[in-house]
Parts: sequence; structure tokens; C-alpha cells
Amino acid sequence: MTTAGLADARRAWYDGDAETTLALCDALERDERTATDSALLRARVYLRMQRADDARVLLGSPAERTYYAWRQGNAVRVPMDTLRRVGYIAGIYKALQIVYSDAHLADSWVKRPNKAFGGQSPLDRMRGGDVVDLAAVRTYVDAARAPWS
Repeated sequence: MTTAGLADARRAWYDGDAETTLALCDALERDERTATDSALLRARVYLRMQRADDARVLLGSPAERTYYAWRQGNAVRVPMDTLRRVGYIAGIYKALQIVYSDAHLADSWVKRPNKAFGGQSPLDRMRGGDVVDLAAVRTYVDAARAPWS
């Protein structure tokens, strides 16, 4: 898929059509030229479902103005740390969609307490603000997804 496919995915994103955006992101990720943009879009869909404060923390606590510029699709320069965080978030989202056939269960899993995270929810763990917290949740979901891979 080319940049035309990326434009379609962005249009679906702005229209609020998360399902279409994610389907287009799946196709875009197969093309190296659009894989990074696709991961950013996928993370935006997932982060839109979270509170703005949570989303900012998950992305490394950028300045509020910068965060809202990113949300509007005006990412001029994205730091490497943020791209790494976006990769973890997109991976967590995608793995949960594989593990749970019901999208509601996949989305609510992040907010439910989990013994693996000391009784706190995965979202609480990720709110720790460090990339290591995102990596811990990603590792956990990837291990759960392994039988379906």
C-alpha cells in the first residue's frame, strides 16, 4: 500500500472511524515506507480511548501544546523515545485484539486489576511514566498472545 492508503487511513481517523483506520493500518504496516505512520495512527486510535492526561503520560509527558498538535496529526518531529512508546502501545493494542475476540473485552482488559502487576491494572502500571512500564505490559500481552501467533 502506498501513501494514498495512508491518506485513506488518516481520513478515517479524522472521521472517527476507528475500525476502518485499524484495518487500513494493518495493510500499511506491511509496507516499510508507511509502517511508522501506521503505528502512529494505530496508537492514536488507542490513545483516543484513554483520558488525555493518561495518553500524555504514556507518550512520555510531552508539553500540552505539543500533545494536542500530535493529536491533530501535526507531528513535525517526534522524539525517538516517543516513537518507542508508540511502538509499545500499538503492540499492546494489536496483541489484545488477537487474544480477545470481543473488542470490548480487549479494551477493558487494560483497566482491570491484574495479579501480574501487583494487583494494579495494566493502565496503572503504564502510567508509571517509564518506557520500562510499557515494555512490561507489552511482554505480558505478547506472552498471552503466543499460542495464537
